[in-house]
Order: sequence, then structure tokens, then C-alpha cells
Amino acid sequence: MAVPQTGIFALGTAAHAYLELDLTRTDDAGELVSALAGLAAGRPTTGAANLVVGVRPELWAQVAPDAAIVGLGGFTDPVVGQDGFTMPATQRDAVVWVAGPAQDVVFDRAVEVTTAVAGVAELVAETFGWTYHRDLDLTGFVDGTENPPLSEAMGEVVAPEGAPGAGGSVLLLQKWRHHWADWTSLSDAQQEQVMGRTKVDDEELDDPPETSHVARTDQADYGHILRRNTAYGTVLDHGTTFVGFASSRAPLEAMLASMAGVAGPRDALTRYSTPLTGGYYAVPALSDLERFVEPAADD
Repeated sequence: MAVPQTGIFALGTAAHAYLELDLTRTDDAGELVSALAGLAAGRPTTGAANLVVGVRPELWAQVAPDAAIVGLGGFTDPVVGQDGFTMPATQRDAVVWVAGPAQDVVFDRAVEVTTAVAGVAELVAETFGWTYHRDLDLTGFVDGTENPPLSEAMGEVVAPEGAPGAGGSVLLLQKWRHHWADWTSLSDAQQEQVMGRTKVDDEELDDPPETSHVARTDQADYGHILRRNTAYGTVLDHGTTFVGFASSRAPLEAMLASMAGVAGPRDALTRYSTPLTGGYYAVPALSDLERFVEPAADD
């Protein structure tokens, strides 16, 4: 049975790092996958940090065509709404998400990651994240309300047994900068209209506006995803790292198009937050990554 990367579902992690990597040579895809496989598949159960590794879909399909999720490609074109609102495409060759109990642990593990891939890939972007009041977004609203229960999440966001890429998942990684002054100038009632949910008790409004975030991202319409978002940044520059997993690219892609207003109204929340990055990644099953782990050298 295919075993997913367990870090996708790990809870209780307060500190995070998202390390975006590019190959230093285009013919090193196999070496990069081998290095990432050693990081992900070789973690002891006593480790203090969780790792999730993702590979640009085209590279993973090149290295492991039998384990590639059908129809999965990279984020190569921006998503542009009818009014010109744009979600940029900043696809990288790989990403490593490190999550742990504290920032020092995550930092040390992130340094280990960059050392492990040195000579094969370079770190081109890094974002350090943190949880905000346990389950809130920096907007003050609960984030991930529609997430499936943990007992069901694996069945919802992992490619099923027998399918190509079984046990693997699709990761959408984006960085959104918040416009704090604009957002906090709204009353709670106005913010609730933007979100489509109440702020205090996290209940969906009886009749949420068509432009509300709830209406534009309804999983009943677009399919199931698991959101593992975190806050990032400082007082001067902060926002949300969107970390979304699904069993295929389709629900993630449909959600982005809906939010951007490609064929309908634009998500009102996008008027208070700007997308800075965007990439899709294949997150292979541990059982598939293990094929690429190089055996330990004899002493």
C-alpha cells in the first residue's frame, strides 16, 4: 500500500519554513529527487521536525513516470481575472516544507536541507511561518473551516490506491501579502460580508454575498482540499502562506480561477491581500520516494 508523506497531516506544529529550490543544472533532476528522497524517507521517528518535499510535476514525471498523477503540470501561466487581477506564476523546481515545535528547530533543519541539496539545487526563496492564535488567519477569522476531519483527510487529498501516483498529493503553494490598514479599517460586520462567515463563532452567513470568500471557494463546488496555511512576516510586511493539498490539480485550479474572477465575480478578499507567488508541486508517496534513496556508504 502506498504511504503518503506524513508531514502533510502533522498537527501541533507552531513554526514553519518553506524552502523553494531550483536546479543548478537541468540534467540533475534525478540527483535532486534522490537528495530530497533521502531527506523525506530517511527521517527517524524521534526527529523534532516534519518534512514534506514537493517536486515540479514535469521533473517528477521525468524521473518517475509510473508514479506521476495524471494531468498534473506546473504553475506556468498566471491566473488573470476579467478585471486584470493577476495571480503570478513563480514555479520552482522543488519545495521543502519544514514544520516543528519552535523556530530554532525549524531553522536548524532548514539549514540541513540546503546542505543536502548543495551542488544540485540552490535556495532561491525562503519563507518562515508561524501559527496565529492556533487556528486563525491574520484577518482574525478561522482558517481551514472546510478542511475534512483528519480521519477523512487522507482519502480526500491523496491519490487513491491503484491510480497513477497513488499515495501522492498535489501541493499549491502561494504567498499572499495582507493590506493590514485597509482590512482593519472595516468593521467586523463588513469583514464578515467579505468572508461570508461570522468572526466570533465561525458560522457561515445565511446568505453570503456572491463575492464572499466562502462563496468563491466553496468545496462543494470545486472539490476537496486540505489547507495547512500559516502566517508569515513582520509588522511591516506580513500575510498568509497558502499551503493547499488535493488529490489532483483540478480543485485547486478551479478555486484560483473562481477567486480571481476569471469567469465570474472576483473574491472580495483579494481586494485586501495580494498574491506574490504561485507553484504546483507533486508530493510523492514515501513509498515512491524510497526508490530513490541512495544506500548508506559502508564504514
